Amino acid sequence: MRLLPELVLVCLESTLVSENNLLAIKSLSVSFGGLKALDDVAIEVKPNSVVALIGPNGAGKTTLFNAISGLVTPDSGQLHYDGNQIPWPKSHELVNYKIARTLQGVGLFSGLSVVENVMMGADTHRKSNFIKDLIGISSRDEYELRELAMQALAWASAAHLADFEPKQLTYPDSKKVSLARALVMKPRLLLLDEPAAGLGQDDIDKLAKLIFDLKRNCSILIVEHHIDFISKISDQVYVLNFGKVIASGTFEEVKREPAVLDAYLGTQQNSIDKNELRVL
Repeated sequence: MRLLPELVLVCLESTLVSENNLLAIKSLSVSFGGLKALDDVAIEVKPNSVVALIGPNGAGKTTLFNAISGLVTPDSGQLHYDGNQIPWPKSHELVNYKIARTLQGVGLFSGLSVVENVMMGADTHRKSNFIKDLIGISSRDEYELRELAMQALAWASAAHLADFEPKQLTYPDSKKVSLARALVMKPRLLLLDEPAAGLGQDDIDKLAKLIFDLKRNCSILIVEHHIDFISKISDQVYVLNFGKVIASGTFEEVKREPAVLDAYLGTQQNSIDKNELRVL
């Protein structure tokens, strides 16, 4: 019998634990007082894939994002990232794992231009201070930051907005800038929180194309209520309801699950319009 080198054995063990996932969450539970927001949730995100979290309002989708992002503290659960079990990160530690997130509210700084807002997202692994760069103390670093920011804006089809102020932007354009600010750090895992909310169909179609392009370079975990949009972009779908995963699989698989139909039919007026319901 041929013995494998120790390093190979370690790599094989890591692969078995991760099952080739970039992100794996196991047995995640989160409570707010006596309310169980998440109950024994498990999800997996493979490299270069788009994984969607869907479900009625209050199902726990954003709470799951907040647990990954360090905004809530889990009661229990394991987080595996890139083949290793890691502690649940604090918000400021996400950059160490190259995890970026957009918010439901775009959260742009009104005192900065668009390109400066995006530069804030790039100012992570550098010793110089962004504010010092802005006032000219470190012009070389400022130039490098600006170049990165312009590349990210170009990815988001927003380079022409670089010199605008946030108050001059339309809502769809502000969402593009918010996405660019997440992309500028070149994430391995991108968390998108309702990126299609408030967009018209033309902008939603453009966003779908952008996501297809982005997944060549990173994995994407997305929360979204536009079911037709999710049906086009997702490789894997998890359906949450009352804090539990009630179905998982491809969109074609989960849309036929009786539990999924019950969850949406039971909250039709609040969570899903009739056109989206017909997609299911």
